[in-house]
Amino acid sequence: MLRVGSVVLGASDVRRAAAFWTAALGYVPRDGPADDWMVLRPVEGAGVQVSIGRSETPVQERPRVHLDLYAGDTADQAAEVERLVSLGARRVDWDRYPDDADFVVLADPEGNRFCVIDTGRG
Repeated sequence: MLRVGSVVLGASDVRRAAAFWTAALGYVPRDGPADDWMVLRPVEGAGVQVSIGRSETPVQERPRVHLDLYAGDTADQAAEVERLVSLGARRVDWDRYPDDADFVVLADPEGNRFCVIDTGRG
């Protein structure tokens, strides 16, 4: 049986991206720092890792794959969005928000898009 081991993100500055995702997710580096590849893992050890590899390709405006980060409810979502923005994420002006969107689109300091989902809506 297969399982997801790692989600891989491209970055022009691997250390900067790793610093953001370490703070955003509370993850730790699996190995020592490197300029071209880093794997971040949950502090507890078990769970999906985030790997960051050096990439020279441009960021996609509408990526086919992205991370969904789950927040507990609307208040938690708002607090997490503000926390992530304070860490260096930016809000994405996305023209496809439905009127009752349960998600907020952000981009990490490298421009990789991700969503913060309000899971309290059922």
